[in-house]
Amino acid sequence: MTRGLGLVAMALLCATVGCAAQSSEAFQPRRPDLPTHDERARLNGDRRSAKERFETALAEMAVHDKAPGWTQQACSEIAEKFIDAATAGGSDLYTRALFNAGIAYERCADDGKAKELFDRVLAASPTFYQAKVHLILIEHRGRGGKNIDDTIAALRQTAVVEAQYKSVEGLVNLAMLSLQRDGDNADNDGKNDRARALRYLQSALAVDDNFTPAMNGLALYYLSEARHSGGDAASNAESQGTQAMELASLVCAQAIRKDPQDALMYNTQGLIFVELKQYGKAAEAFGKARSLRPGFYEAEMNFAAVNLEFRGFVRAEESYRAVLKQRPADYDALIGLALAIRGQINDTNADKMIGEAEKYLSKAREIEPNRPEAYYNQAVLTQEYKARGDWAEAQKQLDKATAFYKEFIRLAGTSKEYAKAVELAKGRLLDIDQVRNFVGPDTKKGS
Repeated sequence: MTRGLGLVAMALLCATVGCAAQSSEAFQPRRPDLPTHDERARLNGDRRSAKERFETALAEMAVHDKAPGWTQQACSEIAEKFIDAATAGGSDLYTRALFNAGIAYERCADDGKAKELFDRVLAASPTFYQAKVHLILIEHRGRGGKNIDDTIAALRQTAVVEAQYKSVEGLVNLAMLSLQRDGDNADNDGKNDRARALRYLQSALAVDDNFTPAMNGLALYYLSEARHSGGDAASNAESQGTQAMELASLVCAQAIRKDPQDALMYNTQGLIFVELKQYGKAAEAFGKARSLRPGFYEAEMNFAAVNLEFRGFVRAEESYRAVLKQRPADYDALIGLALAIRGQINDTNADKMIGEAEKYLSKAREIEPNRPEAYYNQAVLTQEYKARGDWAEAQKQLDKATAFYKEFIRLAGTSKEYAKAVELAKGRLLDIDQVRNFVGPDTKKGS
């Protein structure tokens, strides 16, 4: 069982942007723990201006963004170049350079060092809201994405109350988290989370109509609206769903015309094609996104998932392995890889491929023992591929499959996300009982 294709695109979309942040806040004294420009110059003989150093670091960051992933060494080297520019610059360049040093560390998930730098930015300029937004997101990630209410409250305080709707990153992340929570409570910003999300996105675009994550968020908002409306029986709801899908497609097309090299928008365009059941175009869009930004997690996972859905097992396996190379403990990629391997099992490779699929399912259960997907997929693998041959051995395997199905049902509980799979699992348990009743007695009579 795989998760919905749209889930990976609803993550915090702005956590990796901001390398051209602007700031006009008043300059505060530099922190004493940063060496001065003259001290650095004496050490390395580099007499370039602070602006030249800053622009060089920005250019190198852009190059790495197009490379197959960031290394810890690259993050450190580019962060140091931004810090070097910070020591030589005035107030505006100082905060922007330190901010981008933090962004560089975020590129390779070094949230500890990124936090230190964002804290320095706020020490120099307490109203540098971009840094404050990133600190809130770092805390959110540190909690494993839990306590979403606290994160939304903190972002609202920063982006709406303090920044007065001027922090585009804060507004976009606030919108995406609101869509994720999807609550019905009303407040001054809207009648529910969906209404607030639209307001936040429109406010962000009013500040900067070229801010790609805001356009991407708006397309995702309309896509979400189409999903909500499309399943209703009433004709007017169907019309609303169609209209929302057309708006999502239009926003994507406009953004791509503005910047044909924007991987983020191609990934969202792929999600729209999936919703329209245009799977070939979806795979093409996800493929474009992953080629434009190597190591783009969401695009890689979506490309793999759409191929997996339509028996492109080899291509799906390649993409899941690419993800696991960067994120060895990614639960969803482990499950996906096991499914891609299972789809390639035949009479000539059964022993090897079954063992390989089991290895990744076992690792997934070790990483997150309370998530149900791995148990369901292990049960299917056991029932369909291991319960063969000698009846005595087959019966043992069916017993194991039964235990996995029951554990899946227990862990899935009453969650709507797993409701369909729970029904399938119950049906498979009935199938196993029928096999036992049919084969078992016959075997005993013939013995």
